[in-house]
Amino acid sequence: MDEANERRRRSRAGADLSFSSAEVTIVHGSLSDGGAAMLASDHALLDLCVTPRPVNARGAFERHPFERLGDIVFVPPGHPLQLRWDGAEAQHSIRCELRGRLAQHRFGERMEWTAPRLTAALDIASQTVRLLLRRLAEEARTPRRDSKLLVGSIATQLTIELCRYFEEIAEETAQGGLAPWRLRVIDERLERDAMPPSLEELATLCSVSVRQLTRGFLGSRGCTVGQYVHHHRLETVKRLLATRESIKQVADAVGFASTSSLAHAFRRATGLTPRQYQQRIWRSTEWEGSERTR
Repeated sequence: MDEANERRRRSRAGADLSFSSAEVTIVHGSLSDGGAAMLASDHALLDLCVTPRPVNARGAFERHPFERLGDIVFVPPGHPLQLRWDGAEAQHSIRCELRGRLAQHRFGERMEWTAPRLTAALDIASQTVRLLLRRLAEEARTPRRDSKLLVGSIATQLTIELCRYFEEIAEETAQGGLAPWRLRVIDERLERDAMPPSLEELATLCSVSVRQLTRGFLGSRGCTVGQYVHHHRLETVKRLLATRESIKQVADAVGFASTSSLAHAFRRATGLTPRQYQQRIWRSTEWEGSERTR
């Protein structure tokens, strides 16, 4: 056993599963102050850092510049990843090697590992991948009779999700816009919180710079981020007005400084004041209710 494998063995916490489809490991370890390491495998490798990444953690594939690391890192088979960090911290990760034939074919034989894809591999911004890795960790901690079947199923799902993720990277590069997963992240953020996000927040969620976000979004949606957010904000106002919320409550919920600023923006977009719109909605609802009772 070589030194790298021995270090890896000593870092394990005993919660492991190893099948032909995947190997799952819960990794605990202490990182030295200002260190370096290599993450590599003959199989597709995923690492979900449960604790915060070390200070200034960054990684680079061969002949590529060092980039910031996200919570989830993907290492393609035969593409070792160099790691660097500052500070000294304990590290807790969920690590998964995808060993099935499908993963070997897709990631080791068919996938072309271009520079954009390798850069994207340093920060896999997929909630689906995150949930699947956490499910594997649960199974590693408490394996049961059908663990082999379950792990095989999840490994297949991970393979498919990651293939789609990296194929969208190629699509994004070809079209000059944002990848579909980034557009979904933006839409999910707008649906989750009525308060409008800043460009910096959206750029962070999408793992791109503000400049890349604004340029790519315009190429994908044909409008600026600001225009899109403003339109979504007014649609949220309409939904809230229909629930009989007061105009003051609606203005506060969507981040308008005052009811007058809400009224100005709403009238400019719809030709109605919030009160007029609300009254129309209420009258329509009451009419429909009376018709159903006849």
